[in-house]
Amino acid sequence: MEQYIMKGGNPLAGEVTISGAKNAALGILAAAIMTDEDVVIDNLPDVRDINVLLEAIEEIGARVERIDRHTVRINAKDIHEVEVDDEYIRRIRASYYFIGALLGKYKSAQVPLPGGCNIGSRPIDLHLKGFRALGAKIEIERGAVVAHAIDLVGSHIYLDKVSVGATINIMMAASLADGLTIIENVAKEPHVVDVASFLNSMGANIKGAGTDIIRIRGVRRLHGTEYSIIPDQIEAGTFMCAAAVTRGDVTVKNVIPKHLEAISAKLLEIGCEVVELDDAVRVVGKPYQRHTNINTLPYPGFPTDMQPQMSVTLALAHGTSIVTESIFENRFKYVDELARMGSNIKVEGNVAVIDGVGCFTGASVNAPDLRAGAALVLAGLAADGYTVVDEIGYIQRGYEHFEEKLKSLGAMIERVDCDKDLQKFRLKIG
Repeated sequence: MEQYIMKGGNPLAGEVTISGAKNAALGILAAAIMTDEDVVIDNLPDVRDINVLLEAIEEIGARVERIDRHTVRINAKDIHEVEVDDEYIRRIRASYYFIGALLGKYKSAQVPLPGGCNIGSRPIDLHLKGFRALGAKIEIERGAVVAHAIDLVGSHIYLDKVSVGATINIMMAASLADGLTIIENVAKEPHVVDVASFLNSMGANIKGAGTDIIRIRGVRRLHGTEYSIIPDQIEAGTFMCAAAVTRGDVTVKNVIPKHLEAISAKLLEIGCEVVELDDAVRVVGKPYQRHTNINTLPYPGFPTDMQPQMSVTLALAHGTSIVTESIFENRFKYVDELARMGSNIKVEGNVAVIDGVGCFTGASVNAPDLRAGAALVLAGLAADGYTVVDEIGYIQRGYEHFEEKLKSLGAMIERVDCDKDLQKFRLKIG
């Protein structure tokens, strides 16, 4: 079983280049099967979730050609199956995007209910509400969503709760529906806008992505395109927090600074230096960093996917911080692991009260999910002594060559898969 081992205490310094956005790429890859023509997608992150989704696309009959590690060509004209295999889909939550893509193109889909990180209840009832409003008949049979429609017809849809997944899924299906669809109370995240831009590059007619209301005029068919995915907002934020946690000086390159404003604002509040450039952000951690309060909210609020990384940062700040998790109810599972390293965090319901401590000490910890796993790595890089992080498969789902990028900034970290390698690392580092 693979693990990360690291020795903390090194302030990270240098430049790191951010990969393409995983969450945008998952929606875009699903949407790529909605045309019979070639689609070329670049700036694709080379992470497990993406590779699993590409395998699933190939399994239903599409041709998938890896041009290079970050570029793929997809041609879906020979898709022979609207039933997606359970083997792939239970491993990633974004499997549900196949429902909107297949329903839009073929008016039929059979997709197993999704898996992914266990960070709380994430029902897809809003997705199904949207599909039904477009005229689809939806059933849940043997653990799968079965959707059929004679025709999809534009409709006025109000989402009871802001949902990234439902916004993207309904948007895909509505792109090939008859007439006008209006979706209100939609998600405004950068990856929602990126999927809309991708669909528009294929000939869809989507307006308003990034605002509260999206209007979609259905078209008869979509065509091929070439498209480059936006940089990953959460990977960028993770390295920004890495600079703060280790009191380092890191320039995060290939980013859209506007997407990072909520993160930058909090790092400024605690006393870090943050410099925004055209396509980069420099973060300089300071010896004295102070407390602040955070409430996770849909974009443009503070992202839930950055809550664990920021909480680790606050756990080493002076004073008491309060973090309120408004999106997922199980997002504090890493707190028990962080306590093994000397943190002082009390959780009641969806609120964490964080009393800053002077330092962490190395320990063996388990990554409970993707973002919490990354946060525990950051804690290990700031800790005194050695830290071992288990269950790093979660981290590899969403971070491309995480340990290599950290090493390029001066981190003492290695990915190992046996006790012998752990001992070799300890002997090498001393």
